[in-house]
Amino acid sequence: MAELRSFIFIDQLQPQTLAYLATWMRGTLPRKNMAAQVIEIAPGLDIESLTDVALKGASVQTGLLVVERQFGTVEFHSHSIAEVKAAGEAVLDALDARPQDAAPPKILASRIVTRVDHQHAFLINRNKLGSMILGGESLYLLECQSASYAILASNEAEKASNVKIVDYRMIGANGRLYLAGDEAEVRNAKHAAEAALHDLGAA
Repeated sequence: MAELRSFIFIDQLQPQTLAYLATWMRGTLPRKNMAAQVIEIAPGLDIESLTDVALKGASVQTGLLVVERQFGTVEFHSHSIAEVKAAGEAVLDALDARPQDAAPPKILASRIVTRVDHQHAFLINRNKLGSMILGGESLYLLECQSASYAILASNEAEKASNVKIVDYRMIGANGRLYLAGDEAEVRNAKHAAEAALHDLGAA
């Protein structure tokens, strides 16, 4: 039986979170404010049959399907919240699971670095896929398990604050999020991101 590592419903994809995802997404691109579902399981290969279940269970489109070592991740989306939820329910039925059965998030690290040095900003920007951090801006860093929870943290932080998404990684053993901006906005982003994870039982 597959382990449900995450079952993440997003009511409205935010522009930066969506744009970052689009930089490496190989499926159908979602649009701003679409609803989306992200599911992560182990073993990874089982995500293929569950993707089939989702696509046959409702009118949704798949943007992301990744089998990565131990874990598999799928993202599907639609303008219709009802269709996304129907596809998600079809996957749960196939797993004989409930949303509560998903492994709760774990916050492994959470830091704010204020007034980042210009050299530090340069080093961060060498590895980013999103916006650039500038010297003097503040930086929020989050590391979590399961990795896919990083997209939820990013999306909810963007809803609540005026920050730049520098990077987030939602595939692999751990998820990571880098946000930058004015210190007060970065603190708002931190609160929103972590509140979303705590709502799902994060320790």
